[in-house]
Amino acid sequence: MKIDMQARHFSLTKALRNHVKRRLGFALCTGTDQIQRIKVHLSDTNGPKGGADKRCKIQLLLPKIPDVVVEDTEANLYVAIDRAANRAGRTLRRRLTRRRDQHRALQLDRLAATG
Repeated sequence: MKIDMQARHFSLTKALRNHVKRRLGFALCTGTDQIQRIKVHLSDTNGPKGGADKRCKIQLLLPKIPDVVVEDTEANLYVAIDRAANRAGRTLRRRLTRRRDQHRALQLDRLAATG
């Protein structure tokens, strides 16, 4: 699983990188073989002013399925990462389940047509 991380308006520390990798590992435990690449964009929109302005955007690039794109903005960047990773995991599982169900329905239709 290849993860591209970018930070805007602050430096990307080793602790922050490790947190992103660990949270994505937990959240995306199923379906990781389906993910071609993960893009993570972290930003501080207000800079040193403070406030709920730490943003985490996660994009999962998948073959033959539209990308999963999730964003979260919080006052704490770690919370934004946690929430975005959890939402990305839920969305990925939903998309993979739909694809599997559509594939099964298509196979059943083919069997019924030939049978």
